[in-house]
Amino acid sequence: MRTLKLHFPDEALPTLDTFLQKTKEARTFRRAQAVRAVVTGQRLQTVSDTLHFTYSALRKWVYRFANQGVPGLVDRPRSGRPPKVTCALEQHLNRLVDHDPLQHGSLYSQWSCRELATVLAQQTGVHLGRESVRCVLKKRM
Repeated sequence: MRTLKLHFPDEALPTLDTFLQKTKEARTFRRAQAVRAVVTGQRLQTVSDTLHFTYSALRKWVYRFANQGVPGLVDRPRSGRPPKVTCALEQHLNRLVDHDPLQHGSLYSQWSCRELATVLAQQTGVHLGRESVRCVLKKRM
């Protein structure tokens, strides 16, 4: 194993301590704990064995902290399909729920998820399933 030749600034420990008190995400907390142990002078192998990190993963997080500071410990955005229900679409749906369904050509005086999805598709061109509409409405409550 190569030796780790990094110099941490004097404020590294107080910065990590503050971050550990404020963070709510478990993965980020564990990373900060491990990096803090390395900054205090413990060996990478000892910390990785104690906290059950792989050596290479811990080394990566230590390097990221040394180069980027606390933002280097946070998960980066991952690729993947973007969500179909955007904020604007959610707001449009919430406004639509506040209107009377009879004004939009419905036969019933109460909205159903299927009817909301149909009207939303007519107005915005975005086709959502009734389950997606239900999830948006559930968040509203």
